[in-house]
Amino acid sequence: MTSRRPTVAGRVALLVRAGLIAGLVIAGLSYPFTALAGMGVKAGTDALANMPEQLTEVPAAQTTYVYAKDGKTLLTMFYEEYRRQVPLEDMSPYITQAIVASEDTRFYEHHGVDAKGVARAFVANQQAGGVSQGASTLTMQYVRMALRDSAKTPKEALEATEQTAARKLREMRLAIEVEQRLSKQEILQRYLNAAYFGHRAYGIYAASEVFFSKPAKYLTLNEAALLAGLVKAPSAYDPATKDQGAARQRRDYVIDQMQKIGSITAAQAATAKKSKIKLKLSAPPNDCVSVPDKYNDWGFFCDYFKSWWREQPAFGETVLDREENLRRGGYRVITSIDPKVQAAAMKHVLNKEKRDSPFAHGEVVVQPGTGRIVSMAVNRKYSLHQAANGKHSDHAQDSDVRGNYPNTVNPLLGGGDMAGYQAGSTFKIFTMLAALDAGLPLSTSFYAPERFVSKYITAPGPATCGTHWCPKNSNKSMTGTQTMWSGFGKSVNTYFVQLEQRVGAEKAVAMAEKLGLKWRTEVDRKLATPEHASGWGAFTLGVSDATPIEIANAFATIAAEGRYCEPLPVMAIRKTDGTDAMYRGRMIAAPRCHRVFSENVARAATDAARCVTGYGADRGSCGGWGTSPMVFATLGRPVAGKSGTTDNNKTAWFSGFTPQLAASAFVADPDNPEHYVGTSRSTISKYTVAETLRDALKGQPKLDFTPPSDKLVW
Repeated sequence: MTSRRPTVAGRVALLVRAGLIAGLVIAGLSYPFTALAGMGVKAGTDALANMPEQLTEVPAAQTTYVYAKDGKTLLTMFYEEYRRQVPLEDMSPYITQAIVASEDTRFYEHHGVDAKGVARAFVANQQAGGVSQGASTLTMQYVRMALRDSAKTPKEALEATEQTAARKLREMRLAIEVEQRLSKQEILQRYLNAAYFGHRAYGIYAASEVFFSKPAKYLTLNEAALLAGLVKAPSAYDPATKDQGAARQRRDYVIDQMQKIGSITAAQAATAKKSKIKLKLSAPPNDCVSVPDKYNDWGFFCDYFKSWWREQPAFGETVLDREENLRRGGYRVITSIDPKVQAAAMKHVLNKEKRDSPFAHGEVVVQPGTGRIVSMAVNRKYSLHQAANGKHSDHAQDSDVRGNYPNTVNPLLGGGDMAGYQAGSTFKIFTMLAALDAGLPLSTSFYAPERFVSKYITAPGPATCGTHWCPKNSNKSMTGTQTMWSGFGKSVNTYFVQLEQRVGAEKAVAMAEKLGLKWRTEVDRKLATPEHASGWGAFTLGVSDATPIEIANAFATIAAEGRYCEPLPVMAIRKTDGTDAMYRGRMIAAPRCHRVFSENVARAATDAARCVTGYGADRGSCGGWGTSPMVFATLGRPVAGKSGTTDNNKTAWFSGFTPQLAASAFVADPDNPEHYVGTSRSTISKYTVAETLRDALKGQPKLDFTPPSDKLVW
């Protein structure tokens, strides 16, 4: 006849016959015996019979790890509870021995509830007139942790830990069930991955890292005994306090218990107790403000990643759900930031404008065809500590108001709620793309006078002629007949206003929207509406705000020959089981691309944009010069792009692209748009882009652009 393990109900019945149910309840609670005596064995048995048969275990919150593109350089972590699940084989054998010795010496003998332990605790507590001993086994403690971690409401969390007879009975029943279903080793593993050790460290992996800065696999006898002793009361026995007396006393108790149950010898115990407590404390990074100092400039990218995550429906229905998922989901995120490109970008940004300047100089680099953000660099330190910042550049502000330099966490490069900066003549690219998309060829010509009276009606102002808007060129040498090649290369305002009139301002606005631009100010949102866009003549000169990420990605779309890809800060997102995170049948980290205009439109726009950089057009004449010849001279490989300045040099931009990478740089005062950067800073963005692309593409083949077909040339 084969023997079978008793069922849960059978084990309860055995305990009932042993008269231990009421004793168990009394042993673990502070209530006097008389308060529970009326409960009796039968009442306890009935209560147990009506309780759940099986423990519902919800995966505990785990830490999300965020890495650079290399998959090795840790950017930061996100967690509510610092925790990471590890198998028993990745734990030191000392920690399993120590936890059994300190919490449940009869762990391998009982089946979830320790009858002898209950009796012993009952007697001790009766003699003490209160609780001097508990009767919770390791399995019962694990049940309590599992109930706590699976709680969905504050009420459920309270019920999982409150000192009541009902809670103790529930733990007992579920502990018996767990022992029926799991092996002792499985219970130990789950316990050690759930226990709280203090300092926000949940589980032995986190505890070992926090207190000793090492993997749990390499814990010594002394270290394991110290950590095991913390489980009972993490604050009371905290070894990180100045007085380590309580921690040492508790450690030595655990060591004695380990000797008592035969886990270690008397000699090992004596040697271990003589050792001093030696900690190597570490504070695991949490969130973007904890990005290591060595990579502090990555904080702005981290902030963008976090904003991106909040927008993804794959991670929850609401923003709060998605943030909770980030902090509890235990993902391994490989981001798109390239340490090599980021280092080059920061070097060139800081060479042009130091951190203590009120002017922000920043650059974003994007990979065409994927939308992946390779670099986000700006001359600021990502920090909340702003008390020592410089004076605010807007003198109308109170004298006590500090500027956002050198320290800030504002999303200066995009991804937050900042509107961005006026991008000036950069916006001519949207007019040219709209015209090409409408079938107008690169050879489309207009006579461009010094000042042009447009059809657009506007209120009187510096750039108006009565009731009509009449912009002018930046210098007289631009006067004459221009084509898209020369008009774009020289950035001729009066040519582009006429081109905009020809194709329709609303088409230029729509093209910008197709390429990812958002309207973040009340004025921009109003003017971009269908009823106003057709009259927004100044749009082509860049009076709207935009972020560097948006502009860089728009030019990346041209480099990708018309395929727009959403800006993407990740390469891979993997769940705790190592599989890719999916949403509606596709990987969340996969590029999200679609075509917005034809390859030939992109090639034609590129041909004109080559005139800007000094590289020269393939199919037409650039008119003798371009605004940014230093770009090709510095980079030394095929490159196209567009410079952009606003009236009186409030801001200065340059956006450039090769077939492999696109970059956009700017200089502006984020605190005060009326603080002009001046002519002395008008070229720094051009050099920053050229030098960054040069360094980023070093060793890669010099790919050329494909010329457009005749259809959009003549």
